[in-house]
Amino acid sequence: MEERYVGTSGLRVSRLALGTMTWGKDTDEHEARDQLTAFVGAGGTLVDTAAGYTDGRSEELLGSLIGDVVPREDLVIATKAGIWRRGSDRRTDTSRGALLRGLDTSLKRLGTDHVDLWQVHIWSDDVRLEETLGALDHAVASGRVSYIGISNYNGWQTARAVTWQELGVGRASIVSTQMEYSLVNRRIEREVLPAAGALGLGVLPWSPLGRGVLTGKYRTGTPGDSRAASPVFSSFVEAYLDDHSRGIVEGVARAADGLGWTPLEVALAWVRDAPGVTAPVVGARTAAQLKGALGVERRTLPPEIRAALDDVSRGAA
Repeated sequence: MEERYVGTSGLRVSRLALGTMTWGKDTDEHEARDQLTAFVGAGGTLVDTAAGYTDGRSEELLGSLIGDVVPREDLVIATKAGIWRRGSDRRTDTSRGALLRGLDTSLKRLGTDHVDLWQVHIWSDDVRLEETLGALDHAVASGRVSYIGISNYNGWQTARAVTWQELGVGRASIVSTQMEYSLVNRRIEREVLPAAGALGLGVLPWSPLGRGVLTGKYRTGTPGDSRAASPVFSSFVEAYLDDHSRGIVEGVARAADGLGWTPLEVALAWVRDAPGVTAPVVGARTAAQLKGALGVERRTLPPEIRAALDDVSRGAA
């Protein structure tokens, strides 16, 4: 798999990332093992998790596979802190104490002495940004973190955080931002993508398949084993089951038919090769689903198809 630098930093990663949000819940140990094996076998290196995924079980499961399926040095491990879950209870805490305690817990779960990329999972108005970023500086200075990033920051929040770090002597540079981005959600093109480009950040899009709708699985109904049929994730998917999104899905399907590709490959290739993008984060419930996404490595959208998809999805920006 081709590798790219994360923004203007020296961190190199595969141009697809393996997402693990469902690991430890919808994805069991056997499927997780098969996913990681397939991903590494395809040349993938960047694996993304978070302290808040499945009450920490995602990190634990990934940690149990490191050294068994793949050597630690062959992976770029990215995790996030700031959102904590206990069952259905969701709590946000980006204070210095919570972040650093969370990092120690993440390292223990992952079975490693450092993570390659540590990201603040969410912006919080409850804690001064300087305190939050100070925790990231301390993590880098202590050797527990190699690079730092942000996630779900809008344009002005991104600019403020990066500029604060640049102005201080000895502060760690922010190298990445993780945001939702797909053909059915192009809102980051307004402010975040331009800010990331100007500030030298790599962009790691999450939900590049539009929460699953761009695979075409919902064109004729709701499969019983899909996220839209799940009480937990149904509202997560419903946002992209409107008429405008359906029109985009049909455009993707027509492009796929013409190219002899799957709709998944069309949608994922569009995001992967969008200006400023480093690596879309691809999450899958099963290894079979992941293997379908890994096939995009052989694909490059023809310019005229990309232009047509840009046009049909313009209202999603």
